[in-house]
Amino acid sequence: MSDSHHDGHNTFPVADKVSEFEVLELAVRELCIEKGIFSAEDHRTFAEWADGVGPHGGSKLVAKAWADPAFKERLLQNGTGACKEVGIDWLHPTGTGTPSDYTFFYVLENTPRVHNVIVCTLCSCYPRPVLGMSPDWYRTPSYRRRMVRRPREVLGEFGLHLPPDVEVRVHDSNQKSRFMVMPMRPEGTDGWSEEQLAQIVTRDTMIGVALPKAGRTEDSGSLAAQKVGIKG
Repeated sequence: MSDSHHDGHNTFPVADKVSEFEVLELAVRELCIEKGIFSAEDHRTFAEWADGVGPHGGSKLVAKAWADPAFKERLLQNGTGACKEVGIDWLHPTGTGTPSDYTFFYVLENTPRVHNVIVCTLCSCYPRPVLGMSPDWYRTPSYRRRMVRRPREVLGEFGLHLPPDVEVRVHDSNQKSRFMVMPMRPEGTDGWSEEQLAQIVTRDTMIGVALPKAGRTEDSGSLAAQKVGIKG
């Protein structure tokens, strides 16, 4: 794979107005509360859980897979089952009886010849139990539309330029299936503990728009400050 690891990348700007999906979510939420499907307290509890998850679970999964070949094999064969080994239960993710985000969960392994990236072309399907809430740019129509049509161009806008001989595979998340990328372990990490490895497995590396690098422990670039132009 490319040796051109980057220290930062540009991302899409945050939308300035409420999207049609946010309006729809609010309407459906209020209707569900009115009909007694769940209570406002249930929604608050779930929202607080979702906001607090973050990508730490996914980072632990990747770090453990890098360090333990047997676990890596289990993770690639049965993502939901392997998640339980690090304390993530897709059937009961919140531990409070609130709505489950259960679905089929697949981990996609990057190799020197294949680079995976995830998108949801319909809305914003995302593996929340392992990555938390999706970033704003993941939900933009531009990312959803263009990633499946011109993935190399979009990756380049994030600062990720892959060699021509690396195949880019785009995986479309949906109601039934969620995906997470297992990036390649970078050079310079021999002898590292799982805790050290987990620190360099950032959210964007598990979406597939960045590569991990020894010494970089967070995703670079401010959505609000970058003001990167979105091509049509």
